[in-house]
Order: sequence, then C-alpha cells, then structure tokens
Amino acid sequence: MLDIRFIRDNAEAVQTNARNKGYDIDINKLLSLDAERRKLLSQTDDLRAKRNIGLSQAKGARPTDEMVAEGRAIKEQLADIESRFKDIDVEFTTLLKKVPNIAASDVPIGASENENVVIRTIGTLPKFDFKPSNHADIAAKRGWIDKDRASKVAGSRFAYIKGDLVKLQMAIVQFVIYTLSDEAKISEIAKNANLEVSNRAFVPVLPPLMIRTDMYDAMDRLEPREDRYKLEGDDLWLQGSAEHVLGSMHAGEIFDESQLPLRYLGYATSFRREAGTYGKDMEGIMRMHQFDKLEIESFTTADDGPSEHLLFVAVQEYLLTQLGLPYQVLKKCTADIGKPNASGVDMETWLPGQDKYRETHTADYMTDYQARRLNTRVRRSNGDLELVHTNDATAFALGRIMIAIIENNQTSDGKVLVPAILQPYLAGQTIL
Repeated sequence: MLDIRFIRDNAEAVQTNARNKGYDIDINKLLSLDAERRKLLSQTDDLRAKRNIGLSQAKGARPTDEMVAEGRAIKEQLADIESRFKDIDVEFTTLLKKVPNIAASDVPIGASENENVVIRTIGTLPKFDFKPSNHADIAAKRGWIDKDRASKVAGSRFAYIKGDLVKLQMAIVQFVIYTLSDEAKISEIAKNANLEVSNRAFVPVLPPLMIRTDMYDAMDRLEPREDRYKLEGDDLWLQGSAEHVLGSMHAGEIFDESQLPLRYLGYATSFRREAGTYGKDMEGIMRMHQFDKLEIESFTTADDGPSEHLLFVAVQEYLLTQLGLPYQVLKKCTADIGKPNASGVDMETWLPGQDKYRETHTADYMTDYQARRLNTRVRRSNGDLELVHTNDATAFALGRIMIAIIENNQTSDGKVLVPAILQPYLAGQTIL
C-alpha cells in the first residue's frame, strides 16, 4: 500500500491516479479518517501521560479520594477513546488498502486494455502452404490433450496432458532453469538490452502451492476473490501464480544491501477460476483452472527497481527469441497495469491458428507497494533501513507457450517441429 504521509502531501495526484486506474476511492474521506485517527492517538497519549504522573505522585503513599476519582475518570476516557479509535482505525486501514499504487510517469493513460500501446514487434510471421490449424485440433489428433476424460474426473477447464507434449513442457522448464541460473547468460541478456545491472543469477524454487489469507492479502493479489480457490475449513488458498508465494516468502525480514538483487525463478502449478470468461477460449488449453507457470521474482533497492523491471522484460524477449516465436511488446495503460503496479508490460505471441497475437507474458513493477505491508526491508550500506522494491514477470506460462510452439511450428501432416534450442533437452528429438 501507499505511505499515508505520501498521500497527505500528494492528495490530488493520488486521487487522479486512482481515477486513471479505474478505482473509485475517496481520498478526502481517507485523509479525514487519518486526521481523526491521529487526534485520538494524541488524546490517548496525553491521558496515559496524565495517568502516569498521578501514579508517580501516589507512589509509596495511599492515594487520596480525589486521585482515585481522577484515575477512574481517566480510565473511562481511555476506554471510550480506544473504542472509537478501533472503529476508525479499521475503516481507515480498509480504505488505505484500496488506494492503488502510483503509476510511473511513462505509463499511458487509458480506460481499458484497448489503449495499451504496442512499442515494438519482433520476428517474421510464419508462412504456410496450407491453412494452419489451431493447437486444439493438432493436439487432439496426436493424443496430446484429453479434456473429455479430465472433465469426467475434475470438471470443465481441466485437461490430461500426454505424450510428447509432456516431454515438450519438461524441455521448456529445463531450458529456462539452465538459462536463468547462468550468470553469463544474465550478463549477455543485460548487455544486449544496454542495461547496467547485476548479473546475479536466478535461484530456482519449487514453492508451496498454498498461501495464507494474510500473506495473499499483503501481496495485494487476493482480489478478485471470486477468481481464487479457497480451501474449505483452512486459512489457505491455492496460489494463482508462483510470484504470490515468492514475493511473500521474505515477509518481516531485513536484507543486507549486499544480498540484493535477490532473484528467484519459481515453477508452480497454479489455480484460477477464470470467473467471467465462460465461453471464451474453451478449445484446447488456453484458459484452464489448473496450469503450470515459470515465474521470476526479485527484491532490489529502490535505486535498482526500474532497471530490474527492464531486465525482466529483456529476459522475456530473450526466451521468446530463442524459441523463434514472433511477438509484440505492449506498454500497459493505467487501467490495465493493476492496482499494486507502478508499471506493466505485456507480450503477445503470434498464434497462426487464431490469426492473431495473444497475451503470453506480463512483467510487473510494484516499487515498495507490496513491501510496505509485507514489511520486507533492506539495510543500506550507510545504515539506513528502507523498504525493498519488487518485480515479477512471466518466464513462461507453459500451456500458452506450448500453444505458440505447436501453431507456429506445425507441418502439413499435423506434426510439430521442435525449436532448435529445445532439442538438446529432448535427447535430440526434432519432431513431435
């Protein structure tokens, strides 16, 4: 969440930013609650100080009736003020948590995702001497995806992934892990993007697939709750993406500056209800309730946060380029970057079977918005204690990137050519 001191000093800008992001927040009401809250805190401190003076005066002697009456009056006043403070504090905190992060100055102002800005298009679209099929048709003929039996077992929007498609997914996972855990590769990616950043590698992580309510809420990724899966009878949710459990893993901790940037690569099976998308992308494995993802997450100082965001985008572009997939990069507008984000970039990969670009990646920069509630800090070399900055991004959503590989590398006889970069991870296999 935002620092209330920042909101006090920049009320109009915070209100405008909330409006640009599409959030109906009354900043004046928040500041009014803030003022009342501080007034009650001051009154509480004054009464406690007065009570302490009375106690010190009575020390070692029997209190007079006047002193007893005054102590009783102070106790009653404190009880009344503390009760009012509790109610106001709950209302204040609830409203403060609803205030979105400030969008970076280069984020386009827009009312919907339709106003996202394409900033570059990379790669040549494949040409076929036949009408390209979509991934669902190809996979069904090859026996790679079985949604009918999955529906019998688990319901709609689940699938059995089988055969060479499983091998392909495991090859992609290994390719990404070995690429991003290599400092030389990080140096190469940074150099090609003209970035002066640390070459520290990403640490591979298999995180928990569940997360407590307080941690999910502190990450500001719990909402919309109707898109999440809650475990009945437990204070646990199934995480919707690996960064939810990576970004929260250092809650309440203090890093030494020399430990940063700390970069993680998480591989997790994730779960979303995909509420409100009924009828959309029902073919194949585009929108599933259960899906596997490789996500990257990092903790940096405030100074390094913006360049880390650019590195994450460069990592995504490198991985897509290595697979030989055409894609476009979009700068997300204010209405689409998300509540905790200061900046966001999407990547859309070309899908010949749909004859369009579709979203496969996102990169989010949160500044200290998440760290404030998680209380994740760094002790700088000069001794100052500051909140860290966080970044997260998609390395690959495995289902979506396999869709792109299938559709861009299909042959006329329904086979799929394996991208050269993945062949070593498939024992030299060239065709699926």
